[in-house]
Amino acid sequence: MARILITTDYLTAGDEIDTLLRRHGHEPVYSPYTGPREPADRETLFNGVDGAILASEPVTGNMLTDTARLKVLARSGVGYDSIDVPAATALGIRVCNAPGTNHHSVAELTIGLVIMAARRLAEVTTAVQQGRWPRGAGHELRGSTLGIIGYGPSGRATAQIGAALGMTVQVSTSHPDADDPAVHFTDLDTVIRNADYLSLHTRAGHSTRRLIDGPRLQTMKPTAVLINTARGSLVDEDALAKALRTGTIAGAALDVLENEPLPLNSPLRGLDNLTITSHLAGQTAQARTRAALAAAHAIIDVLAGREPDHPVDR
Repeated sequence: MARILITTDYLTAGDEIDTLLRRHGHEPVYSPYTGPREPADRETLFNGVDGAILASEPVTGNMLTDTARLKVLARSGVGYDSIDVPAATALGIRVCNAPGTNHHSVAELTIGLVIMAARRLAEVTTAVQQGRWPRGAGHELRGSTLGIIGYGPSGRATAQIGAALGMTVQVSTSHPDADDPAVHFTDLDTVIRNADYLSLHTRAGHSTRRLIDGPRLQTMKPTAVLINTARGSLVDEDALAKALRTGTIAGAALDVLENEPLPLNSPLRGLDNLTITSHLAGQTAQARTRAALAAAHAIIDVLAGREPDHPVDR
């Protein structure tokens, strides 16, 4: 019987994934990821297990040494930049993810954050709770420009909703779709410069680390709002905090951060023109089910000697 570690916090004993794994002869064991682990716990996390369904916690090469039984790591999500894939591959450990499972959820939250910013909903609801009754003018989305960086599934879904709302959609991507008449494909700097709402949907990596930095923030409209539901590493948070404080841009909404949860000493704290949510973009009941099933089937396939549907290591 193979032992399967599960760190995704919404997966629990007796649920659909637990039942599926047990039906295939595997034994799930649980160690939910709710924040940074103690060093000793990190070093022994994969001891004695054959596979793991993982949340977005960091998995370093050091954590994978002395794990002779470990055969497969499966992310219950799309991003896998938290895993040292080369180190895993060198040790013969397969790495898989769950693409196409949460892009509708991500797009819906992205547009929700755009609407919040346009109508200043976070500020208004707080004021009402405090006994005030603000009635300042917001902005219609129709006629404004939605800039999108990255045109994978979530970027594409966000573009479709934006276009349906009457927004002009400009996209920077290395994979333009000339058959989409609602989208204008152009270069990165043009998208950043023209956007009223700039939404990030590109992958994290060395080439995109702090893609939105001080100089690029300076080129944005002073009325623009930055939206990030992709990866925290895409934004230089110090530069963003400065831009928000000085009025270089009007606002920002972040669902992802470079360090999660938000550190107490983060420069992003105390900013009235910033909304931060707790990495919720893909966290709908439907997306969770699809992602967890994809991860479980990857575990089952690899341990049965079959090629998984979504490997990221080859």
